[in-house]
Amino acid sequence: MNIQYISHNDNSFPHILRDIASPPKGLYLSGAIPNLPMVSIVGTRKPTKYGEEVTYRLAYELASSGFCIVSGMALGIDTIAHKAVLDAKGATLAVLGCGLDRPYPRSNHGLFNSIVDSGGGVISEYANGTEAYRSNFPARNRIIAGISLATIVTEADAKSGSLITANFAIQANRTVMAVPGNITSLRSAGPNNLIKNGAQLITGASDVLAFLGMQSPQLVKVKPKADSKEEALVMGLLSEKSLTTQQIIDETKIDAVSIASIISLMEITGKIRNLGAGSWILN
Repeated sequence: MNIQYISHNDNSFPHILRDIASPPKGLYLSGAIPNLPMVSIVGTRKPTKYGEEVTYRLAYELASSGFCIVSGMALGIDTIAHKAVLDAKGATLAVLGCGLDRPYPRSNHGLFNSIVDSGGGVISEYANGTEAYRSNFPARNRIIAGISLATIVTEADAKSGSLITANFAIQANRTVMAVPGNITSLRSAGPNNLIKNGAQLITGASDVLAFLGMQSPQLVKVKPKADSKEEALVMGLLSEKSLTTQQIIDETKIDAVSIASIISLMEITGKIRNLGAGSWILN
């Protein structure tokens, strides 16, 4: 399996992972850790059709945009995310809660090999011979969150282990994003609750890029034209990053009533899009 060990002090140890409160002393690695910006995608082991579709689309588009997608190689959302990246011929990194010679679940042994063969990697802080004990997985989740610029929860119930990953991301001062779902679906309770508590609402890869201040040639669209100097002012501000309504008021010095009318018209005409929680980005 060509497993190598990277100690915390090695230059090849991911620098971003050194920033977390309890970094691993070292990592066992099969394959390679891609030298790309990383975003993790996590969620339930029993996704609905909706969860499968949004996870696949997000992972595929983000991989095509130059991100390495990180997940835990578990059944469900993790597996779908890894496979979508492979279909996109992108880079993915799996973080295990067991020794690399004891990959879990065993049914994903082929996926393990495909990740490595595609130029990605599989890592663990646990030595060879370590079985997949239940207690290992919460600790594993801190690595998934810590090595990523952002953690995305696509579908999860209210007590899903993926929410542990989101909490670790918050503790590590990383961005947490969530895909909204049907309020009657138990599988959407996790991301919906995250959004209510301040996670960034996303509906596609372009939202992720906007929040992280990045662009991708694959996702670039023709920019709409402003119909007034006020619209041009708002579009200029939103071309750099997403802003809340109050931030737009503060930046433009235009009164709240006028801004509300301007934003409403711009949304109707497709110039800007509401990300939820009062935040706006260019369409």
